[in-house]
Amino acid sequence: MNELKEMNQLFDELFPIMRSITGEGVRETIRILQKYIPIEMEGIPTGTQVFDWEIPKEWVIREAWIKDENGNTIIDMKDLNLHVVNYSEPIDEWLTLEELKPHIYTVPHLPEAVPYVISYYKERWGFCMSQKQLDSLPEGKYHVYIDSEKIDGELNFAHCILPGKSEKEVLISTYICHPSMANNELSGPIVAAFLYNRLKQWKERQLTYRFVFVPETIGSIAYLYKYGTHLKKYLYSGAVLTCLGGKNHRLNYKMSRNPNAP
Repeated sequence: MNELKEMNQLFDELFPIMRSITGEGVRETIRILQKYIPIEMEGIPTGTQVFDWEIPKEWVIREAWIKDENGNTIIDMKDLNLHVVNYSEPIDEWLTLEELKPHIYTVPHLPEAVPYVISYYKERWGFCMSQKQLDSLPEGKYHVYIDSEKIDGELNFAHCILPGKSEKEVLISTYICHPSMANNELSGPIVAAFLYNRLKQWKERQLTYRFVFVPETIGSIAYLYKYGTHLKKYLYSGAVLTCLGGKNHRLNYKMSRNPNAP
């Protein structure tokens, strides 16, 4: 029960953070995880070539909201950080409903759900809301405001290692780039953290365990750019932890493309 309470506490600390593939949200997430496991944070500067990719600029987001002509708030990222398209460009304009709609993202078949939308590598701005809310908006003008910028910074990731008798490594990887989502984000890092603490209690580990926390895609590429040579030599097996929550849904395991993988 103590472990479950600690997992719930960690969830509550991590859930409100506005995360993306870069920026303070990722660093804050790593700093909180460091209270539970001894992960070390590293960074690769903006503009660095990692294989055929390039480390992007950091996205800084301060405010994002839509208000009607009477000053009433329609949506505000302070209430739900999914409301703003991740990596949105800044904007401060009055738009008609017709002009605004192409920049609003919904999930029509889930009329009460707010989607998560990203635009890491395409310059655009946008908001997310439920289809039900969009359908309820009256004609008129709306004040659209996003206070954001992209700066030279770095991409951050973190890792830690539990040594074993063998130098062969089991790689446990999870991502730390999504904002306030439970199953599709926090279930992975939380399970990884507490799995580390369980394996740490083993008096004799046959294999070495490497725990990696990265922003997805570009973070994995950056990590392989720095540690790929080592992993080619020592990697024995691995798993990516994601979508591990939900008591009413069984867990699924996706097999390796290599049928003989351990």
